[in-house]
Amino acid sequence: MRIRAERDDLGDVFSRANRAVGTRSALPVLQGLKCEVTGSSLRVTGTDLEMTVQTQTEVETLEEGAAVIPGKILEQAVRKMPAGQVTIGAEDGDVEILGSGPRFSLKQLGLDDFPEISESTVSGTEVDGEALAGAIAQVTTAASTDAARPILTGVLFESTEDGVRLVSTDSYRLAVRDLPGVGIEGSGLIPARGLRELPRTVGSSKVQVSLDGREGVFSSDRGALRRRMIEGTFPKYQSLLPDSYPNELTVSREGLLEALGRVALVAEDHIPVRLKINTGGVEIAVSRQDVGAEKEFLEGEYSGTDELEIAFNPRYLADGVSAITGDTVRLQLIDGLKPSVLDGADDAGFLYLLMPVRI
Repeated sequence: MRIRAERDDLGDVFSRANRAVGTRSALPVLQGLKCEVTGSSLRVTGTDLEMTVQTQTEVETLEEGAAVIPGKILEQAVRKMPAGQVTIGAEDGDVEILGSGPRFSLKQLGLDDFPEISESTVSGTEVDGEALAGAIAQVTTAASTDAARPILTGVLFESTEDGVRLVSTDSYRLAVRDLPGVGIEGSGLIPARGLRELPRTVGSSKVQVSLDGREGVFSSDRGALRRRMIEGTFPKYQSLLPDSYPNELTVSREGLLEALGRVALVAEDHIPVRLKINTGGVEIAVSRQDVGAEKEFLEGEYSGTDELEIAFNPRYLADGVSAITGDTVRLQLIDGLKPSVLDGADDAGFLYLLMPVRI
C-alpha cells in the first residue's frame, strides 16, 4: 500500500483509531493499527479485543493494499512532520513515512495475526449525536473505575415508555439520564471507558446505535466504535429514588462549584464537606486537623425544616454539580442520613443521587 494525504487529516484518523489501542497487550499485533487502502479511502482499525474503533479518511491512493503498523509511533511520526502532504508506504515488512524532508522507517506487524473485525456498517437507531454525547458525559461521572467490580464500571442502557435511560453507579452515587423520544432497541451494560471515547472517535451530529446483547455499536460518517457488553445484573436502583423530598435547596451552580473548589484546598476525599442549610441558603465548611479549615455562606432558596445539616464526599459532590447543566442546582433531601438528589431546573432529564457521610 502507498498513500498521500494532508498531515493533519492522517494525524486525526490515526488518533481516533488509537483510542482503542491499549497501553499493554499480550498480543504485540494489538499495539498496531490495521490500515487498508481501497479506492480513494484509507480505513484504519484499532482494537484491544474489548473495544474497537474503525474510522476512515479520503487519501490519494498510489497503491492499494493493507498493513498493520505500530499505532502510537505512527501517529506521533505523522504529527511531527512539517505541515503539508505526507506519504506512507508499506512493502516487504517495512513502512516508510515521508514528509517535506523528514523520513521515518518502521517495521510492520503481522497482518495475518490481526483479529478479524466485523464490518463497521450497522443498522441501528439514529440519534442526536450531541445529545447522546452529553448524556454519556453526565452518567459516566458516577461509574466505578474498580476493575474488581466490573458491573459497576458500566453504563446501563434500558428502554423506557418515553425513550431510553442511561444509568451508572459506583455504590456511593448514582447518575440517571433520560433521553425522551429516543427509541433505541435492546438494552445492555456498556463499559464507561468505551463510551467516554465516543466524542473523540466517531462522534458526529447523527449517530447510529445498535445494542445486540453482546456488543454496543455506535457508528457515524466518521466510522464505528464497538464495545463488548458487560455480563451480569445491574443493581436495582429504582428503590433509591423516592417520589418526593420534604427539603429542597436551590443555589447558583457556578457559586457552588467555586465554593467546592475552595473547599478542595483543605479537604481530601476522606474529609467530608459539611452543609448547614437554612432559609437563607447554605453554610459550607470543611476542617482538617493537620491543615486548617475553610467556611463560607452561599445564598439560596430553601424550603423544608428549620435547619438541616448533612455532609458529603467533596469530590463526589463537585462531580455531581459539574454534571448538571443550567445556572442553578437543586439539592433535595430527606434528612442528614439518607441519600440526597442533585438536579437542575433547566435539566429535568438528569439526576445525581449521592450518599451522605456520617458526621
